Amino acid sequence: MSEAYSQESGIVTETGVLGQIATVPIIIALGMILLGGSLLFQWVSITTTVAGVSVATVFGGLHVAIALSLFLIGFLSWQGSVDTTPSPSVSSVVAFIEGSIAAVIVGLVVSQTLGLGWFAWIPAAVIAGVAVFVGTLLLREDLGITIPVGIFELVFGLVVLTGVIGSGWSWAPNGFSATLPGFIAIAILGLFGGLLTAWSSAAAYRGFGARGREFGAYVLISINTAMLLFILARIILFIVQKGLDPMLKGATLWPPAIPFITNGNGLQYDINGIFPAVVGTIWLVIGAICFAVPLGVGAAVYLTEYAEQGRFTSIVEIATNGLWSTPSIIFGLFGYAFLVPRLGNTPSLLAGQVVLGAMLLPLVLITSRESLQNVPDEYRDASAALGVNQWETIKSVVLPAAVPGVLTGVILGVGRIAGETAPILLILVQDPFPSEAPKILSSFTLQATPPFIVNDALLQPASALPYQLFAVITAGVSAPESVGWATALVLLIVVLSFYVVGITMRIYFRRKLQQ
Repeated sequence: MSEAYSQESGIVTETGVLGQIATVPIIIALGMILLGGSLLFQWVSITTTVAGVSVATVFGGLHVAIALSLFLIGFLSWQGSVDTTPSPSVSSVVAFIEGSIAAVIVGLVVSQTLGLGWFAWIPAAVIAGVAVFVGTLLLREDLGITIPVGIFELVFGLVVLTGVIGSGWSWAPNGFSATLPGFIAIAILGLFGGLLTAWSSAAAYRGFGARGREFGAYVLISINTAMLLFILARIILFIVQKGLDPMLKGATLWPPAIPFITNGNGLQYDINGIFPAVVGTIWLVIGAICFAVPLGVGAAVYLTEYAEQGRFTSIVEIATNGLWSTPSIIFGLFGYAFLVPRLGNTPSLLAGQVVLGAMLLPLVLITSRESLQNVPDEYRDASAALGVNQWETIKSVVLPAAVPGVLTGVILGVGRIAGETAPILLILVQDPFPSEAPKILSSFTLQATPPFIVNDALLQPASALPYQLFAVITAGVSAPESVGWATALVLLIVVLSFYVVGITMRIYFRRKLQQ
């Protein structure tokens, strides 16, 4: 039995019949989302037949069934045949979304189907959007949620059933060179309609009202999260399928060796060793972390614990957010114009580390400030009550409590900088396929004059996996396409390895705080 919460009486009411009815469109909507994804990835075709019926016909029929179910739910709730607690009107956000959908549909029909210009489709879209927005606001919540979504599903289902959009249909938008085939249009509209239906039916499942809105949002967020995880898994699986065989070419179990990775003799057309690029990528990330984390955490400590909250801190926040949103090529141009001439006038690993560190710095600063601000003031007060000075409190109490949040920012930032290509084109690479990896640890030497410690390897050009991938796939380097996919897989493994290290450290510090 499903339940709904009554805002007026504050009691829980049974809505078993409505819950059973609402379960049907929820299940169908989930199936439509899966089928739409299958069409989008071309795992199935709209012309494929099931028991003599095409997938397109099944698709359209199920959307019509969804529409009829939503109409029935709205009618039963409106008539009082089931116990529901709808609000007197829908929220303005829901009305705005439904009005926007109507405006987009009407605008596309007038401009693309009827072929009229902007003087016709803009007023038509505005009128339709405003009319649906106002009309939805005038409806009760149960009708305002179910009826508009049901109309969308009914129209879409009939369009597919009647063959208006089918296997032979295509759309070339005016002013664009792209063409949208029928199966992609059906898949996208089906996914969108499935999400709307799942949200609307979930709200009805809990009898509308506060409980219904909460459950609808929960279902919608859960489905979107599942879709994102599926897309991520699909991307990783696709790269593994394409790159695993060429990466393991010539590999041996004993002695363990993967020539594609360990062979550092540059580009050999049979087995392409990328060991120098792997080492270069690792040192780039390590150097960027060593540059950004101390500066970012230190600045966050000063802004949070010492500086007064006012105009200065507001300016710093604006500047930090702007720096984080700056395109990476701008950082590369800065490094090319400012750092390279001062570091021997040649691309170098050190220049790449500083530039990538500058890209990582704003994220570390933002996440570190948020982590420090989230540390309860009771920790500081308790430490001060024991007579501990402010710096000792920050060092021994506040910073350890904020470490998991800081590590989260570092993990997110590493995912960005490890795959950057634009900056390193200008400041790191001279030979895309060097024969040797950077020998950083063995190149440190001491001298009697400043800067006392020098490392010539840091001032030499290097390579990195993103650039080698770019060179193989797009820059015309004479190498098989399989080399690019294998390089992409190695880059993915390197980035995921940094993620594993960061996540492991975060788990360790969280457990240490709980002890």
